[in-house]
Amino acid sequence: MVKEPVIFQVAGYQNSGKTTLINKLISGLKEKGLSAITIKHHGHGGKPETPEGKDSTSHIKSGAAASLVEGGGRLLMHAEKKSWSLEEQVRIVLQLQPDVVLIEGHKKASFSKALLLRSDEDMHLMKELTNICTVISWDDNVIKPNDANIEAPFFSIGDPKGPDWIVEYLVSERMK
Repeated sequence: MVKEPVIFQVAGYQNSGKTTLINKLISGLKEKGLSAITIKHHGHGGKPETPEGKDSTSHIKSGAAASLVEGGGRLLMHAEKKSWSLEEQVRIVLQLQPDVVLIEGHKKASFSKALLLRSDEDMHLMKELTNICTVISWDDNVIKPNDANIEAPFFSIGDPKGPDWIVEYLVSERMK
């Protein structure tokens, strides 16, 4: 029987350190022997770039709903439709049977998450988002754990204990 993966989000506004944190989590999980797959929300408007002049792009332009390219053990998928819900994206990556699915962005989704705060302007996210497991702040003066109405560990952006805590949390969730 295949065990369900742990699904975890990294939420915050643009340039809050989400990608950097995700990369640290991937490395930490790999060191622990766990596989991770990421889903990233392209929050810059429009469609993500695709390689022009490649056969898979040509197939999509001709009307294919999806095109997969495999070579040397690498599988690339290019799929097009009006929009993809986060749930659809998760269902796709679950087919690859990862230990952990890391979601960058999609902050309003209800999965367990780390919240990155750049400044006091981001504080409203503490009340608007659900299932916050930890908070990582760029400014230690912006928020103090006692001021928040959530029970989660708080870390400074430069503190390596933050990513380490998340990796241990994910490992323990996976072992349940």
